[in-house]
Amino acid sequence: MPNVRAIPTVRRRRLGRALRKYRLQAKLSLDQVAGLMGAKWDGPKVSRIENAQAKINALEVAALLGHYGVTDTEVVAALEELARNAGRTGWWSTYDGVVPQSLEDLMDAEAGAREIRAYYATVIPGLLQTGAYAREITAATAIHIPAQRHAAIVDVRMGRQANLTRPADPAEYWFVIHEALLCQKFSPHPSLMREQCLRLMDVSELANVNLQIMPLDAGPHPGARGNFSILHFPKPWPSLVSIESAGESRYLESEEASERFQKDFDRIVASALPADRSRDTIRKYMEGMVR
Repeated sequence: MPNVRAIPTVRRRRLGRALRKYRLQAKLSLDQVAGLMGAKWDGPKVSRIENAQAKINALEVAALLGHYGVTDTEVVAALEELARNAGRTGWWSTYDGVVPQSLEDLMDAEAGAREIRAYYATVIPGLLQTGAYAREITAATAIHIPAQRHAAIVDVRMGRQANLTRPADPAEYWFVIHEALLCQKFSPHPSLMREQCLRLMDVSELANVNLQIMPLDAGPHPGARGNFSILHFPKPWPSLVSIESAGESRYLESEEASERFQKDFDRIVASALPADRSRDTIRKYMEGMVR
């Protein structure tokens, strides 16, 4: 009997890739696995699970891993837990029609990440925006979305920020943003950027946040390609790279991509101002000392 179709979320893709990796390491074909799992299984079902197009429960995950010879209890527990939560919906599911699947995937990944590294040159990162800044940026960039839905978009963006200060095992964040963003002007709201700079100052004081400014006079560096984030997860999950362009996100979910972007991020960090000088720069803009 065919398995139930499922939405290929980040969690299901991560689980499917892990199961496929362990199957290949065990040198088992799809049909061989189906034979080991019993009469209700066939090769296409195993393939759908590995491609995040079918559901699988924790007991079935444990059985598969047993056939694959996976004995690491930490790996088994992580995959079982992911199977249990694969169909879970986040708080953002109440904003029906507002949150695209790509953003749902990103928010779900943010909630489970241990470390997040991000470079932004075109807009203050959503995790660091004030409500006023978010409203202005949304009005300017979401022109293809009905204006009556803009408030919900801002609400979702503000809701994401709870991860910065979550009480249980908060992630470690490292942001590098371009100084040009501090020069932005919002004519109808002259105090908006001062409030945004104050927000950056406050966030930079958090113990789990490192914030650097890329100066206007910095030389060439990999950040010239645009905004990106690297999300690192606990064992056994591979890292995720999120690349933002023209208001849309795409994801790279391989260790090769993670290593390449991490090297780029290291070069960006080396070109940026140290944390203390970055705070001084933000403070100067906030106090109107730079024109």
